[in-house]
Amino acid sequence: MNIIKTLLLLSALLSGAAIADISVVVNPANANAVSADELSRLFLGRASSFADGTKATPLNLAEGLPARDEFDSKVLSRSASQLKAYWSKLVFTGKGTPPKELVDDAAVKAAVASDASAIGYISSASVDGSVKVVATF
Repeated sequence: MNIIKTLLLLSALLSGAAIADISVVVNPANANAVSADELSRLFLGRASSFADGTKATPLNLAEGLPARDEFDSKVLSRSASQLKAYWSKLVFTGKGTPPKELVDDAAVKAAVASDASAIGYISSASVDGSVKVVATF
């Protein structure tokens, strides 16, 4: 009986640890501040530039990753299925293209570090000096 209780406790602790803060990152040369509303507009294809008018290139993590689910929920206030339907409609009508998807935090960091127009999000634990954090959720 103690083994079952221990396993349940470990499971609860590990599932809570899987949910981490999400950091929105840009190239260190990017001086723009970005609000939650601006993030939503950028990642939903309703805006294509930062506040200063420079081009913005949003980058998504691949579907199913915990950080992607957190970002979709906290920033875009939508589930994965809602976003899939949203983008399907825009693509079908020719009114939009979803942000490029990258496989993991390292790929997002590398893309943002090499492109001053890029904006993406990663787990806060993955942040390093190659990118600049503009928001945390």
